[in-house]
Amino acid sequence: MTDGSEKENQQQKDPSQDQVSEDAQKNKGLGIVAYIIFFIPLLVAKESKFATYHANQGLLLLLTAIIINTAGTLIPIIGWLIILPIGNLFVFILWLIGILNAAKGEMAPLPVIGKYHIIK
Repeated sequence: MTDGSEKENQQQKDPSQDQVSEDAQKNKGLGIVAYIIFFIPLLVAKESKFATYHANQGLLLLLTAIIINTAGTLIPIIGWLIILPIGNLFVFILWLIGILNAAKGEMAPLPVIGKYHIIK
């Protein structure tokens, strides 16, 4: 059996989590824009941790796309037939995941590349 105090503790929210969710609700649009043009949220919402987080994820995704496309272009045959199509599909899937995370108000890292932080 549980008593009333345990229910109260479960219902209480962490105030810092409220600030994050409020920030996420306020800056969802900028989080989505970060995956298209990563620096816009840095200019518009400098104080937002949510927008900055997604700007970092957008920058990582841009750098990944540049590396994949450069390698795929420079390496003959294998690059053109394997690296470019598979790499760009990978980038596209990460792009969709990032946009969906931002739209849901989540600060979830992108698979494989999301653990790195360039923008702090």
